[in-house]
Amino acid sequence: MQDTSKQYDAVMNECRSLFIKKMSDYGSAWRILRLPSLTDQIFIKAQRIRQLQENEVRKVDEDEKSEFIGIINYSIMALIQLEKGIVATPDLNTAEATILYDALRKVTKQLMMDKNHDYGEVWREMRVSSLTDLILQKLLRVKSIEDNKGKTLVSEGIDANYQDMINYAVFAMILLEAEAQVKS
Repeated sequence: MQDTSKQYDAVMNECRSLFIKKMSDYGSAWRILRLPSLTDQIFIKAQRIRQLQENEVRKVDEDEKSEFIGIINYSIMALIQLEKGIVATPDLNTAEATILYDALRKVTKQLMMDKNHDYGEVWREMRVSSLTDLILQKLLRVKSIEDNKGKTLVSEGIDANYQDMINYAVFAMILLEAEAQVKS
């Protein structure tokens, strides 16, 4: 599991770097987004990945990796929104947003480590397409919970679903990197 921890950190460092650069460019404009809007952004990314996986011909030169990064960063934004609430105007500078990002990243990584301990590293035997489908399933669950105004009878909350999406996307990026190394 030591490799998983290092690989996880490498993926998350790449995502964090892009998050910080976008914060520098756009500020925290995303802070005005309601959770369903963030969920829909993640849904767009996941559907795009699925289309990339299913289409033999690509008319736009994009890959799955950038979309998985988007899923990770939008999911972190959603977790921040859950924690801090939605605002009418941007209210976080880059340093404040990065502190929140890092705290949620740490909690989400610990969840992954705990589940990895209990389940083993079975995800390493999965296909990237299966991880994409699991992300889409989590998104449909989140949409249902949002449509029910956050009420659930026996299910985990929205935050756990966002955390799972982050972890599935990280796993997918690790597997994509391993596939790329085998090809080269």
